[in-house]
Amino acid sequence: MDSAKAGGGRIVALDVLRGLAVAGMILVTSPGAWAYAYAPLKHAAWRGWTPADLVFPTFLFCVGVAIGLSIPRLRVGEGTSAALWSKIARRTALLILLGLVLNALPSFDLAHLRIPGVLQRIGLCYALASAICILSAQAEADGRLRLNVVVVVLAVAGLLVGYWALLTFTPVPGFGVDRWDSQGALPAFIDRAVFTIPHLWPYGTTEGVGVTYDPEGLLSTFPATVNVLLGAVAAVFLAQANNGRQGQGRVLAALLVLGAALIVAGLALDPIVPVNKRLWTPSFALFSSGASLVALIVLQIVLKARAARFAAWPLKVLGGNAILAFVMSQVLGACAGLTLQTHRAGLPDLTPQGFGFETAQRLTADPYLASFLCALAILALITAAIAPLHRRGIHLRL
Repeated sequence: MDSAKAGGGRIVALDVLRGLAVAGMILVTSPGAWAYAYAPLKHAAWRGWTPADLVFPTFLFCVGVAIGLSIPRLRVGEGTSAALWSKIARRTALLILLGLVLNALPSFDLAHLRIPGVLQRIGLCYALASAICILSAQAEADGRLRLNVVVVVLAVAGLLVGYWALLTFTPVPGFGVDRWDSQGALPAFIDRAVFTIPHLWPYGTTEGVGVTYDPEGLLSTFPATVNVLLGAVAAVFLAQANNGRQGQGRVLAALLVLGAALIVAGLALDPIVPVNKRLWTPSFALFSSGASLVALIVLQIVLKARAARFAAWPLKVLGGNAILAFVMSQVLGACAGLTLQTHRAGLPDLTPQGFGFETAQRLTADPYLASFLCALAILALITAAIAPLHRRGIHLRL
């Protein structure tokens, strides 16, 4: 067995990259104090990017790799079976439902329930990418299905060009065409019209206006699916390299070059199509997909070393139960602002988040480090809670 592969043909680098994405999500969303989060753990205010902006795209890319690896397990006829499509529909529905439940925490308020969300986007992107990959798959001589890379790449191009054309040429009532701002952009307008403002992300604000957009909105789900599709394409060549069908070093080098090319293409487009995660612009989709691909290939190379695989074990734990880890972090985050104690002489009301931050400040005078230590503690707690499941080979799937 290849040292970079786990039992059952699983690719260790994929589990580790997925775990790295989940760990990043936890560190970004669990500071001891939002005012004292390190800059790399904060999202770009609008245009541009930070490392925090690459976390969610990386998770979507991993979803695509998993889809790409699963296609060859299907045989001719299974791609149109009711059982397969029922499974995809069920998984999509459960992700959306779970996302809505998390959005309802800590206190249910239907009038202000956020409808879009991270899990909702994962579910929709998974469904759309699965449909494209499965319906276009070709039959091998042995009866198995094979991902049609050409069709998938054409779908990627169609989604990116189509999204760019919509944002560039579609007139937004009251704002005109070619708007890429938080209020006048077409995705923001559609989200306000479809979901209404009370059901959008409460922090998606425009100065002097209020809530105007949602970063996981409806229209931007289509370019986000590009990250999933490019992950599926990468999986085809990665599987070929691992199976020895082609020289592994040559394939990995080619994938590294492809990842770098996607990064360069995304950044080169920035003057024309701004790199923007909240709109998930075509340039951001290309840039973030390239970064995810480079990270996957680097891990594939590094994890050939036994010491690296040992050091990456906590990330494998998180990657093996990624949705569970994310749900746990969101539940803890929802409870972080609950009031534990009021009327503290000259001090703000005590919350779990505040208690953690005050405790960490006893360890260091640096408020940024104290805030980061709180996030690390949450990450360690979740990893420790999930580790027994990983040791038993239990990986919860929707």
